[in-house]
Amino acid sequence: MRSILITGCSSGIGLDAARGLKARGWRVFATCRQEADCDRLRAEGLESFRLDYADEASIEAAVAEVVARTGGTLDALFNNGAFACPGAVEDLPRGALREIFETNLFGYHDLTRRVIPLMRAQGHGRIVNCSSVLGLVGLTWRGAYVATKFAMEGMTDVLRIEMRGTGIEVVLIEPGPIATNIRENAIPHFEQWIDWENSARREQYVALRGRLYDKKVKRDAFELGPEAVTAKLVHALEARRPKARYFVTTPTYAMGILRRILPTRALDWVIAKG
Repeated sequence: MRSILITGCSSGIGLDAARGLKARGWRVFATCRQEADCDRLRAEGLESFRLDYADEASIEAAVAEVVARTGGTLDALFNNGAFACPGAVEDLPRGALREIFETNLFGYHDLTRRVIPLMRAQGHGRIVNCSSVLGLVGLTWRGAYVATKFAMEGMTDVLRIEMRGTGIEVVLIEPGPIATNIRENAIPHFEQWIDWENSARREQYVALRGRLYDKKVKRDAFELGPEAVTAKLVHALEARRPKARYFVTTPTYAMGILRRILPTRALDWVIAKG
């Protein structure tokens, strides 16, 4: 039975991936930041334990748990958990960037480094990092998240090149708008770090707050469910020769093309127009 460690499985992309791969016969280690979420996943038959990207001890413990359960093997890793901290770049304090990089980049890197020796020893493995259309282009109010995804894209590209000849394949999945809780989960980070009432952009924040706090009644344009990501993940894991990148949703395909063909100022204009 092939085995995979997945992070961020409490909801959204991670939860759908865990359920989908288990249904395909994979042995899934579905990790979450909160023990209560792990309890819920165990109740539905998934193997689940804590892993918090911002907590080095929990990463070490999670990998040790995998080793104990498998005897020291792991076929795949899906780095998925992440969060957003919305706000204008000029309003992002240093602490906000430090916090989001701890989870969205440093945690990915730490976990990946710990599983590579297992994969080297067995002569094969798949490392799949969940990036975003925001790893291809930057959008306003998302500077902190964009910075982590741009950095992760670069690090993943280098790792993929360095892993040539080891049997370890390194893959990026780049979703556009997906129906998850990322917007709601961003609210505490926005409230902690963004002093919007004293910002030069105060009036613009009124609209941003509405988008954050108002109950979402329908999907955004081109938004897909998390099962669209799972479908690409299955190919990344099971194809004999996986692609280096998998786009998910129409906006990702569109931005991938526009980034290649448009001058920077022209792309800026397109993005600013929404």
